[in-house]
Amino acid sequence: MNAQQQLTPPAIGEAWSGQGGIYLGLRRYPEGLCHVIVAEKDLPGRHAYGDYGVSVEATSRTDGRTNTAILLAREGKHSAAIAAAGYTADGHADFYLSAIGELHHAWQYAPESFSEDWYYLSSTQYSAYGAYHMVFENGWLSLDVKDHERLVRPVRRFLQ
Repeated sequence: MNAQQQLTPPAIGEAWSGQGGIYLGLRRYPEGLCHVIVAEKDLPGRHAYGDYGVSVEATSRTDGRTNTAILLAREGKHSAAIAAAGYTADGHADFYLSAIGELHHAWQYAPESFSEDWYYLSSTQYSAYGAYHMVFENGWLSLDVKDHERLVRPVRRFLQ
């Protein structure tokens, strides 16, 4: 067992000391069952998805890490993904832009940790012109034009 596997998580919705943010519980990913951590605060400012009019392969509704890697490979065209991937907390530099399913998971388990006043951008593309976002006031999942600027909350995960 590694050091992370020996950790005892706090209650869902509480800050997890040393892990970079708020604990959102467990989710299944390609690599297995993972603990999910969301940054405690939104990134400063607002950020656009980017690449308006260009279809990219960042279409996973559940795996923001994979989507973010695809967006970062587009060499500076996705400011929200760049900002999320550049975030660090408690020595962790493995944050990424949430997929729409990860944002929905956050709304289900820790909605009070998010602003109800603005939309949160996901890494999940809808089309060449749109990407999905989440409204925490009512749990509304929708899509928006890629060049509109929205809030970003980085997320990270690690194997249970």
